[in-house]
Amino acid sequence: MNNMYNEIVMDHFMNPRNVGEIENADGIGMYGSPVCGDMTSVYIKVDNDRITDAKFKTFGCGSAIASSSIATELMKGKTIDEVLAITTKQIVSELGGLPDAKVHCSVLARHAIKSAIYDYAQKTGKTYAGLAGFNPDADEDDDE
Repeated sequence: MNNMYNEIVMDHFMNPRNVGEIENADGIGMYGSPVCGDMTSVYIKVDNDRITDAKFKTFGCGSAIASSSIATELMKGKTIDEVLAITTKQIVSELGGLPDAKVHCSVLARHAIKSAIYDYAQKTGKTYAGLAGFNPDADEDDDE
């Protein structure tokens, strides 16, 4: 396994950041990948349209865990619009790259994040341009 993954991916897999749940989360998103059977849940706290905390639980491979770990790190302190602009390419880039067969793991994290923000938007009646046309229940084949 070590020869497939770089040190950043291994670090986020072995020592993932922000694992767990947020009690009374402002938004919760879940997404399971039909490609590999992995499942990710993302929990967010929002204050004044800014993500103040983000946690995740991932059932899956090292790439899925590392992608969720780095994605929650990228979210903290950013506005919802900034978080919605995070792309799968950005997640992969922050990890220093993933094997081609594992890039879909970054889609898993991104979709769960968007689902959590969608949940927050539904609860608060807010709309965000980055959620236009987003369906949390759809399979997202998104290679942004």
